[in-house]
Amino acid sequence: MLVCGVDEAGRGPLAGSVFAAAVILDMSRSLPELNDSKKLPKKKREELFLVIQETAIAWAVAEATVAEIDQMNILQASLLAMKRAFDKVSHVPCDDVCIDGSHCPNLSTVCRAVVCGDALIPAVSAASIMAKVSRDHYCSVLHELYPQYDFVKHKGYPTKQHFLLLEKFGPSPVHRCSFAPVKNLLKESC
Repeated sequence: MLVCGVDEAGRGPLAGSVFAAAVILDMSRSLPELNDSKKLPKKKREELFLVIQETAIAWAVAEATVAEIDQMNILQASLLAMKRAFDKVSHVPCDDVCIDGSHCPNLSTVCRAVVCGDALIPAVSAASIMAKVSRDHYCSVLHELYPQYDFVKHKGYPTKQHFLLLEKFGPSPVHRCSFAPVKNLLKESC
């Protein structure tokens, strides 16, 4: 039975795109270390990221931009990123499409939402890893563009360090203006 797992990464940060991945695993190849990406150390995620790329029947990563997040809200942008990722692998027929969480994107096929699917379903675990590592790599690029925000350390999440840097330098072009901490700083600078 072929299962397409879909998950996202980056709903909570104050900056950057939200990423999603869709993965169809080759079930003849065992990957016992798969798990929710948040439960794996960075080194293990990076290793599995490469293994999944090499062994999956199909995989894809997609994103929804900061502008899309600010325009439609983070939930809808996450669902859009998931749809984009799934659309890239939809040419491979599969028996089941499992989405991590409680909402399904508008796909061209039937899918089901599975709360904690990233810890329960191997294909969703793989998608969780692909989305998380892809977003982490993207944050390294953001760090090169905007080193004063230290995106490589906090990945855009609302940490104490990020708040201090945001207050010091103001929002960058990649900060999500619709998120309250960023929106409040924009009001103060007017």
